Amino acid sequence: MKEIKRQVILFFLVCFCSAHLSAQPKQWTLEDCIRYAVEHNITIKKMEIQKNIAANDLNTVQMSRLPDLSAGMGQNWSFGRTEVSNGLYENVNQSNSSFSIGSSMPIFTGFRIPNEIARNKLELQAATENLAKAKEDLSLSIASLFLQVMFNKELVKINKSQMELSESQVQRTKILVDAGKVPSSQLYDIKAQVANDKVSVIQAENNLNLALLDLRQSLELERNTEFDIFVPKINDVVTENMSSVQPVNVIFDNALQLKPVVKAQEYIVESAEKTLKITQSGYLPTLSLRFGYSTSYFSKDHLDRSFSKQFKNNAQEYIGLNLSIPVFSRFSVRNQVRNARFNIENQQLTLENIKKDLYKEIQTAYLNAASSQEKYRASQEAVVSTSVSFKYAQERYEIGKSSVFEFNESKTKLLRSQLEEVQAKYDYIFRAKILDFYNGVPIKL
Repeated sequence: MKEIKRQVILFFLVCFCSAHLSAQPKQWTLEDCIRYAVEHNITIKKMEIQKNIAANDLNTVQMSRLPDLSAGMGQNWSFGRTEVSNGLYENVNQSNSSFSIGSSMPIFTGFRIPNEIARNKLELQAATENLAKAKEDLSLSIASLFLQVMFNKELVKINKSQMELSESQVQRTKILVDAGKVPSSQLYDIKAQVANDKVSVIQAENNLNLALLDLRQSLELERNTEFDIFVPKINDVVTENMSSVQPVNVIFDNALQLKPVVKAQEYIVESAEKTLKITQSGYLPTLSLRFGYSTSYFSKDHLDRSFSKQFKNNAQEYIGLNLSIPVFSRFSVRNQVRNARFNIENQQLTLENIKKDLYKEIQTAYLNAASSQEKYRASQEAVVSTSVSFKYAQERYEIGKSSVFEFNESKTKLLRSQLEEVQAKYDYIFRAKILDFYNGVPIKL
């Protein structure tokens, strides 16, 4: 009996723990966020549809080499006076039924079809690269929002630590006041500081909630979904991201080979060149093969014949070649060729401009990363200095040799240096991830 009770209690304990754990919100890693965003983002889905349309267009052009097939049926009736064989007219009712099936197949199209296939393949590749670019841009945006949440989480911790520090001084100040070492006004001053620190904590928590909301909305999560992030452990920020800060030319050379924005435009330039060849095919003759079968059935007053006999006797098959030679197209082909050449020049200029902009962006990103790295190192040194200064100020205050004003001033300096260090740290991490982005390295923490 005792064993049964023990098992029942254990069962309910397991159920309770499971329910408690399931109630905890899932902690999302950066990789989780990026993966979910890519799978559910509406813009990404629309670009995937555009890619599918490009693939379907390619299939349509590839199938244009095949012969087509069409069938037709006709039925005519005529009533009224009709001239007969003896030259007289008489009222005659007659009908005619016709059936046909035919096919045509291109043999030579002035190289239009192979060039159309090549062009559509390039357009599909460009659509694929544009989709990859959209995913990269979204990943970078999610990374920025994720780091903003991490930044605000640290700000909450720092502000809570400052509030707890102020709260711990209230009791010490009361002891000093009771001992007559400091005036009672200092007790009210330190209590006022606690109230101010609580306001700072509330503001920091609100900023954290707003940062979580921004990230949540970017992920397009369903309503009422519990959401929080997993904060990875970051040991040495500079060392862990040192490999990201490479020379500008190295990153640029890699970006030219890897970045979808460059590859997509290169495919567009090649596509424009194929379009030129397609328009030039308008100068060349085309040859097609035609073949088919037809039959008919004729009915006239007093001259009805069996349907099966007529259907057989009136049957005919045909096969033939159709050659079309362009002679004069009112200069439309010439102008289309000229426009195709203009389009090639325009797309080449666009590619050149993309490369120039890319180099400028990488230069700026490198300088920002190098600057933020130095700023972070300086902020670390500032935290060490202000921490030592605050330690002495705290010791002097706790023995009644300094005022609340001096204590709070030193604490404020420490808080400011800590906030600047956290801001510099996450700014440097983000700048390093931007360089990874240009270098084709997946964004992760």
